[in-house]
Amino acid sequence: MEHIARELGVDPALVDVDRILGVAADVAHTVARPAVPVTMFVAGLAVAAGRSGDDVLATVERAALAWSSDENVLP
Repeated sequence: MEHIARELGVDPALVDVDRILGVAADVAHTVARPAVPVTMFVAGLAVAAGRSGDDVLATVERAALAWSSDENVLP
């Protein structure tokens, strides 16, 4: 993670690896494993657009835990 953070010009200290992996696990186990990369990419876009990382992760976590299995995962 530190290598890619530096390659992308991101301070590695800003990356809460345990929190991100926890949210990714929630998505994987309540939505679907294939949804994790796309979900986390969209989360990154939200942070880039100005939302706080904590707010974005909390929103993703709430959405994942409220997931209904009859919803489409990916188009």
